[in-house]
Amino acid sequence: MPPVAWSGTFLVRQPAIRPPTPTTRKPTAMRPLPLTGLRVLDLTRLLPGPLASMHLADLGADVIKIEDTGAGDYARSAGAVHGTVSYFELVNRNKRSLTLDLKQAAGVAAFRRLAATADVILEGFRPGVVDKLGIGYAAMTAINPRIAYCAITGYGQNGPYRDRAGHDLNYLGYCGLLDQIGTPGSAPAIPNFQIGDLLGGSLSALVGVLAAVIDARSSGRGRYVDVAMTDAVFAHTLFPLLAVLGLGQALPRGEDLLSGGMPSYGVYATSDGRHLAVSAMEPKFWQMLCAAIDRPDLAPLAFATGAEGQRIRRELEAVFAGRSFAEWSALFEKVDCCVTPVLRFEESMQNEHLLARAMLVEVAGVRQFAPPFKVSEMAFAARLPPPAAGQHSEEILREGGFTADEIACLREQKVI
Repeated sequence: MPPVAWSGTFLVRQPAIRPPTPTTRKPTAMRPLPLTGLRVLDLTRLLPGPLASMHLADLGADVIKIEDTGAGDYARSAGAVHGTVSYFELVNRNKRSLTLDLKQAAGVAAFRRLAATADVILEGFRPGVVDKLGIGYAAMTAINPRIAYCAITGYGQNGPYRDRAGHDLNYLGYCGLLDQIGTPGSAPAIPNFQIGDLLGGSLSALVGVLAAVIDARSSGRGRYVDVAMTDAVFAHTLFPLLAVLGLGQALPRGEDLLSGGMPSYGVYATSDGRHLAVSAMEPKFWQMLCAAIDRPDLAPLAFATGAEGQRIRRELEAVFAGRSFAEWSALFEKVDCCVTPVLRFEESMQNEHLLARAMLVEVAGVRQFAPPFKVSEMAFAARLPPPAAGQHSEEILREGGFTADEIACLREQKVI
């Protein structure tokens, strides 16, 4: 596979995706980014909220990252776990930073002035904290009825667990998903992917925020969006729910249809210790798979479960163990039956398809992911690198109508 070619410049652009047009038609001028003009005040830290606001920023929103005047976003220091690059640098591009001490009355007053013309407020504090600070939804909607106000928490704004601490693994544990991940007889497997943080705290928040923004533009009234990461994972755990509805209980770990109970859907080891992902669930794919491995006798048994399903799985394990990863990969490259290599992550970064999709970019010298959406007539641009804390404080306040004397006073009081 060709090596990754990284741009040596900061500004990285991807070609816009346009529908096919006749060759005689002149190309249309590039349109403004979809969220141009949307002002977001982002109070969140660490991962879920900052990733959500980065998606908004990539789409053109003016995201103002508001950090306290002390430690700021903890990810600046805590996120560097394997070297010098922290995950702060991966989720904070295209934003501006304002440091603001919200424990001082002058800091709250400054925030309220900025909120009066904002479209979105994102926060990720425990329930009740923003109300104590004087910047909760009731206070903000009183000065800006159009505000879309999103709170991202582990357990939501109500319920007996609302005040509990938690991280991704806790949310997965409470919603029943963690118990489903792993192999029969083993402990639950820990995913190296923050399902609750990213599915719940980032993507679910985006849906709620954009729905509230659209409604506010037509009705003139904003919305309060209560996003609980536990709720979001629980609401997408569909196959365990199907088992409970049909059988009265979830199947044991590793025994449901998609976790090991059906031989046509699973992971199989090759002779050299690598693995293949087999998801030949439709009969036509299963039949093509059986023909490719020279086992036409298995063709009628695509949906076998129970003891019969385990017998077929063992036979497939023996077949796949007979050839190397490279041999199987080459064979299934020519057979379109949903059998693919399980790539190591560094191999994925070299994968020809992901490269063709321009899914990796370089921002301020750091390799990172491009947006996971391709929007017509929109070229992705890393317009701003991840900001230093308070890098844009004076600029943002001037835009908000603060005079030079007011800004100097805030700085003297250490509010900014």
